[in-house]
Amino acid sequence: MKLANLVGDRYKERPVECVLESHALMVRGGYIKAVANGIFSSYPILKRITRKIEQIIREEMDAIDGQEVSFPVVMPASLWEESGRYESVGREMARFEDRNETPMVLGMTHEEPAVQLVREYGQTYAKYPFMIYQIQTKFRDEARPRGGLIRTREFVMKDGYSYHTSQEDLDKYYSRAYQAYKNICRRAGIPDIAVVASDSGMMGGDVSHEFMYLTPAGEDSIVICKSCDYSANMEAADCIVVNIPSVTTEPLTKVHTPNYKTIEEVTSFLKLDIKKSCKAVVYQVLYTGKYVVLFTRGDLEACETKITKYLGEDIQPATIDENSGLVAGFLGPAGLTQAQILFDNSLKGTNNLCCGANEIDYHFTGFQIERDYGDVEYFDFSKAFEGGICPKCNETKLTVSRGIEVGNIFQLGDKYTKSMNMRYSDEQGELHHPVMGCYGIGVQRLAASVCEKYHDEKGPIWPISIAPWQIHLCCLRSDDAEAKGFADKLYDDLLKNKIETIYDDRQVSVGVMFSDADLVGVPIRVVVSPRNMKENCCEITTRDKSVNEKIEPDKVMDFIKDLISRLSLLK
Repeated sequence: MKLANLVGDRYKERPVECVLESHALMVRGGYIKAVANGIFSSYPILKRITRKIEQIIREEMDAIDGQEVSFPVVMPASLWEESGRYESVGREMARFEDRNETPMVLGMTHEEPAVQLVREYGQTYAKYPFMIYQIQTKFRDEARPRGGLIRTREFVMKDGYSYHTSQEDLDKYYSRAYQAYKNICRRAGIPDIAVVASDSGMMGGDVSHEFMYLTPAGEDSIVICKSCDYSANMEAADCIVVNIPSVTTEPLTKVHTPNYKTIEEVTSFLKLDIKKSCKAVVYQVLYTGKYVVLFTRGDLEACETKITKYLGEDIQPATIDENSGLVAGFLGPAGLTQAQILFDNSLKGTNNLCCGANEIDYHFTGFQIERDYGDVEYFDFSKAFEGGICPKCNETKLTVSRGIEVGNIFQLGDKYTKSMNMRYSDEQGELHHPVMGCYGIGVQRLAASVCEKYHDEKGPIWPISIAPWQIHLCCLRSDDAEAKGFADKLYDDLLKNKIETIYDDRQVSVGVMFSDADLVGVPIRVVVSPRNMKENCCEITTRDKSVNEKIEPDKVMDFIKDLISRLSLLK
């Protein structure tokens, strides 16, 4: 491929709308072009990278007996009604009607068609176990797409589904998929991936793991214990606190707190430790508008995912108006009847709390839940925090890091096979629902994560396993007959040896040529110039600056082959 013919322009200036480096470099380097918010077209450079990632994924899935299939992007809503998810999934799923006024959806995940495809095939135990997978475009109408390819609305994903006649067999296969995912990440260039327990969300199931690339640029919070091997996504991490109640129990007292609404303002005004406060966080159920008020300890943050999982309904931050019956900024449990009330574990075993009095400009002090409200059930609705108690070893050594989720695996159980009536007959002729596993990995997100990990101020530094080309051949001064003649022959020889090469023989300045080469990020650069020809050499460098050699022309091909082999062994 000649760079002069490569579709896509490269730019020196950083786009102002790009926050993450991977986003900025992919726009500058001619990898992607925005079509709409969270929707991108891919130029040839990115397409070559993602094609290699897809091949790695195929090889690893085939190695664990996966069989590639293809599901439709557009599906009838009736398929999702079978599983019960048509109503339960929120606005992330795109719904529409076709010309016959039949309700349809765009695929954001494919559990339903995966069951529909094989439920007749899998009617006898003799067909099990088996695993099917696809690599396909999906659409999820994210509320806040960000970071270029890190969080998009339209994306390419590999999703796979395994089917088993026992939990034991699913556990065994889940372990194989777990290792295959680690292999994919290692081969793509992220060997130090963190695997954390996660919440299965809309997928369902009790066992799930996320494969996270830890980076400050990440959108997810990861909780890790410094004393043991505990790790979990913030949404799945237990929040554990130990309260020591005050020896003396105070009476419930209404206190004037003029215009002090936030928990920080109120506790500062009352000169109280924020841990002795009961904070209200208000949500509304998405479709019914019903108010839900969570009461938690004042120093903690509510976890919406935990609340959603408990309610079994999607929620959103509440809009409180004069018709709600709620007094914003002064909410407390005592006398509150206009909403469903939840109590967080962090309030268990404490007393003498400060809380809202459900009256403008007033709060209570001395509040004790059981005495002043009644018996309640406590649940974990809050986020774990730095220095918190580890649920595994009980040490106060939790740390919170940021990460990008590049893949996830779930044990779905019989959630979908039962709701969609997929059954098989065992050796005795008895009917059972098979259990399923689900395995997803984002192709473009993985590429962007690798770019986040490997780049400098000039551009990406692609690992050779997924690099768009192996060699970037630069002919400086292509108007020089000797240099151009040697570069042309070397290019032909590289292609004959099936070495992927991008060849830049444009008549542009050295600065422009090298700047473009940095943005393309090919791991090996070969420079041919009139000066090198006089010195009887070619200059060969690696994008990461680990190699910088001047090689005699007749030894260039052997050196390149050896260097490719050495870089490939590093994966």
